[in-house]
Amino acid sequence: MRRRELGLAAALFAAAALFLALSAGERFFHQSKAPHFIYQAAALLDGRLDIDVDPPNLEDWVLEDERWYVSFPAMPAVVMLPFVALWGYQFNDTSFTLFAAALALALFFLLLQALAREEASGRTERENLLFAGLFGFGTLFFSCANRGEVWFTAEILGTGFTCLYLLCARGARRPWLAGLFWSAATLTRTPLLFSAVFFAAEVLWPKGTLTLTELRESARGRLGEWCRERARPIFRFALGALPLAAAHALFNWARFGSVGEFGHRLLYNNRVNSDIEQWGLFSYHYLERNLHAAFTRLPTLELDPLRIGFDPHGLSLLVTTPLLILLLWPKARPRLHRALWLTTLCVALPGLLYQNDGYMQFGFRFSLDYTPYLMLLLALGAWSTRSKLFCTLAALGVAVNTWGALTFRGFSW
Repeated sequence: MRRRELGLAAALFAAAALFLALSAGERFFHQSKAPHFIYQAAALLDGRLDIDVDPPNLEDWVLEDERWYVSFPAMPAVVMLPFVALWGYQFNDTSFTLFAAALALALFFLLLQALAREEASGRTERENLLFAGLFGFGTLFFSCANRGEVWFTAEILGTGFTCLYLLCARGARRPWLAGLFWSAATLTRTPLLFSAVFFAAEVLWPKGTLTLTELRESARGRLGEWCRERARPIFRFALGALPLAAAHALFNWARFGSVGEFGHRLLYNNRVNSDIEQWGLFSYHYLERNLHAAFTRLPTLELDPLRIGFDPHGLSLLVTTPLLILLLWPKARPRLHRALWLTTLCVALPGLLYQNDGYMQFGFRFSLDYTPYLMLLLALGAWSTRSKLFCTLAALGVAVNTWGALTFRGFSW
């Protein structure tokens, strides 16, 4: 990694943190009203599974055997441990999330630079800075980054871990680290479990597809060698993922009696409990509602007086990130094109089948799980960043998400 790239990444971090802090306003100086991960970190520091104080609200907590538990994967709480050790329950999750968001954008820039060096992308350094900026301020990332709150903190940290995972997974270069960061991402946002597809594609189809030549060679007696060559990085990936996965499985089992239970089936007095009881956490029953929230829900409009607003259940991705329209007509389909699309579809599916549409939110926040892959597809798609269409769509996206970041009040305020 070049020194100049690290310098530019540091400058991007500082600039992004400044803009996000300005957009947060007074929120920057205050803990949010949904600081679940702070309470989980404090419990871990005390050697407890449950929290030893009453929760600050009743939104998305678990009450089991008269004990309160946090109902989210614990990786963000683990990241917060040193800060909670210093500041205790007064730690500011809003500014923490904001700085984590700025770091994620710097990592995304470094990922774009790495792909450009490897000729997977023909983008220049300036263009990569532009795409990192558009990721940060022209997508839902913006409205999730400047507010804290458990739901948005998880989305932002999941994005950062995804960037680290992709940096290590491209070309299957560092399988052990790829597995480690993949497991960290998964234990931040569980749909990212399915992002392992990207690493598998890089191992099994390093040229972007399984060619007929490879199939013929395998049939001629090289099948064993072909399998061994691909088994080694997959085994190392699994070794990297194992420590965090095993630790959290034991954590879940100790709390709820199941290695795969994070607590969302046990939410206390939550508005979605009746749906979970009838349909479960994931079901085809939820698909139509979530597709509407993700793709067809439009801004609200009042004529007297004239007022444009948004529904907290969601807003079409084509409204919040108009640049995604260009994915339908890429100018190029490089080696990673299929792997990125396959990963996007796999990561998107759980959120579309989930019992919750993300309420309350500005736009369909679950889409942030796969937005890094969509933005990589845009960068690799070879559309000119100087074309009138690209500039118009990019400007619209920044305007819409600036509106969202400044007006969305969420749970806290």
